[in-house]
Amino acid sequence: MPEVIDNKTIFTLSEVARSIQKTIADRYKSLYWIKAEMNKLNHYTHSGHCYPELVEKKEGKVISEMRSILWKTDYQRINQHFIKILQEPLREGITILFQAGISYDPMYGLSLKIVDIDPTFVLGELEKEKRESILRLQTEGLFDANKRLPFPLIPKRLAIISVETSKGLSDFFKIIRNNPWGYLLECTLYPALLQGDKSIASIINQLKVIAERIEEYDAVAIIRGGGGDVGLSSYNNYLLAKSIAIFPIPVLTGIGHSTNETVSEMVAYKNAITPSELADFLIQKFHNFAIPTDEAKQRIILACQAIFQQQENRLQQISQSLNWNGKSLLSSEKNKLANIEQRLQLFSRQLLKDRFSELAHLSRIVNMANPTQLLRRGFSITKINGKAITSIEQIQENDDIETWVHDGKINSKVTQKKST
Repeated sequence: MPEVIDNKTIFTLSEVARSIQKTIADRYKSLYWIKAEMNKLNHYTHSGHCYPELVEKKEGKVISEMRSILWKTDYQRINQHFIKILQEPLREGITILFQAGISYDPMYGLSLKIVDIDPTFVLGELEKEKRESILRLQTEGLFDANKRLPFPLIPKRLAIISVETSKGLSDFFKIIRNNPWGYLLECTLYPALLQGDKSIASIINQLKVIAERIEEYDAVAIIRGGGGDVGLSSYNNYLLAKSIAIFPIPVLTGIGHSTNETVSEMVAYKNAITPSELADFLIQKFHNFAIPTDEAKQRIILACQAIFQQQENRLQQISQSLNWNGKSLLSSEKNKLANIEQRLQLFSRQLLKDRFSELAHLSRIVNMANPTQLLRRGFSITKINGKAITSIEQIQENDDIETWVHDGKINSKVTQKKST
């Protein structure tokens, strides 16, 4: 009973709490279906119970918040249902439709006791956000913006947004680094959260960082392991999808699922179902360049070999022709030389004969001009003072002169001279 002091009815805190508890119990006797965002799951593994933190937001601001309880057995049942329907367990960061009773506890205050959660509602909410994002991007003319970009001939320099410990990233690197053709890709990792609401800002921030160094890369790849529709719900976010759509170089996605393509994957230049498929896509791009190049190289080699063989055959023909022509020319020239030699010999003999004949004739002439011979024929030489007299003007009367005949000389004195 409440205590009365100075006409004031005073209640203890526990009395107020019990009154509230009774009022709520009397007022909220049924179970209610409630829609809220599960901001945190707060699952405690030692007990198996969950204490979800529920909020309602309007224009991004929290306008209502309430704690709740999800007992172990209910959690296990609901979690199995989520795995069956959504292919992934119940997790935080999603909007849920849940059935709960409203209760008040004097120690822990007001709470919602969750007894069931509808996984199909989660799918509906995700699909609603997806449709809204697609429509908005199409209206703004951005939906195909990234797909319209030219793709590099060889995507050698790759910026990767992923988690370093991601199995999908490990599979991607295994294929890229162990490709049997030795193609080399320069990969730079930009770590980011890839799941939950926080992944949206994390991926967008890394895209901004890459954009500041855009000249260093040929393409961007967003890579993560597998996941269900709920786990990939952040990829339907309009802001994230827009950041991918308007990015200045091609964005590739390999986020590891085979159904229900997200908006981010739709607007990306290329979406691969798995990181491994994305790696194969990049290797194929190298193939598309390397194979025609190798074929062209082989054609050049064959063409060069054919040219060399053709020129070698020509050289052999020329060499053979030169050999035969050389022999023929040598033989011809040898014959010519023999003919010339023969003619020279004949010419020489005739020349010598002619010269001997000329010499004999000259010898006869010289002999005829020999003073001794002339003297023998009756000629004489008259000298004065040792000089032959060729003119009467050389002598005077009483000069002593000498007259030479073939067998001696006669000394005389000029007694008279007479010109003719």
